Amino acid sequence: MKYRRLGQAGLKVSELSLGGWTTFGESLTDQQLARDIITHAYESGINFFDIADVYAAGASEKMMGAVLKDFPRHTLVISSKLFWPMSDDVNDRGLSRKHVMESIDKSLQRIGTDYLDIYFCHRYDEETPLEETVRAMDDLIHQGKILYWGTSEWSGAQIQAALDLCDRYNLYKPQVEQPHYNMLHRDRVENDILPVTEPNGMGLVVWSPLASGVLTGKYDDALPDDSRLARFDWLRSDLYRDEVIGTVRHLKPIADELGVTRAQLAIAWTLRQPGVSSAITGATRPDQLDETLKAIEIELDDETLRRIEDVVSAVTI
Repeated sequence: MKYRRLGQAGLKVSELSLGGWTTFGESLTDQQLARDIITHAYESGINFFDIADVYAAGASEKMMGAVLKDFPRHTLVISSKLFWPMSDDVNDRGLSRKHVMESIDKSLQRIGTDYLDIYFCHRYDEETPLEETVRAMDDLIHQGKILYWGTSEWSGAQIQAALDLCDRYNLYKPQVEQPHYNMLHRDRVENDILPVTEPNGMGLVVWSPLASGVLTGKYDDALPDDSRLARFDWLRSDLYRDEVIGTVRHLKPIADELGVTRAQLAIAWTLRQPGVSSAITGATRPDQLDETLKAIEIELDDETLRRIEDVVSAVTI
């Protein structure tokens, strides 16, 4: 495993991380299987485990936490997130001070840890003054409940506004943004996010580097009944389109010539971006991780990157 700094922070995260979105506590409910996957990830050098309170309505935090508690805490980087509604209560959502302070305690209890290494604001909250949110995150750091805080799916302008407030009031700054980023979904990160995060010393930990599995080629010929795209309408409408699937098919000759899979090619492409600290991956079986882990060994030369660009530049999602 290779490790990268979280932006300009001293914290180092594994280039590949394991996330709980749509798997642990949702499509995967077998605790022993979860233990096998997470243990295999840990033993392979993955130190960064990404969760959110909304994943499976808290079940993901519980399932992953039940395994992570067996490893030395100092060897782990654990993150969770808040924003999305966790009940029908009017205040059990968003980034208000009330919701921040109550949500952190609930997440810590579900995961079974005294602190989070990273706490993400899972979206920007238009209904809460940004200063209120920033001060609440700063307070959590002073309380020792979190070590760093970050944003997820914020715009460059929103991130810059948070940084400016932190400068003005001498508050802890967000250290990381978690955006959607892969070969097919890149313009927003490269044109809006990186121009803000890189000069301000923030890292990126990106989600869906395989475009929900599309970049593996598993959808080349059909839509598997048990697949993520079959379960989520919004993903299917974005990704299960002729032009997208056709583009992915055209990546196969490039991967074949390198002697790698398209999944490995896609992750290596994501990691070639120096602004990326870690790529968050998922797994429903331990052996899935073995293929993914090989991606960190792949170095893409300029000619290969040019060929990839020629293929993927014709489609956007």
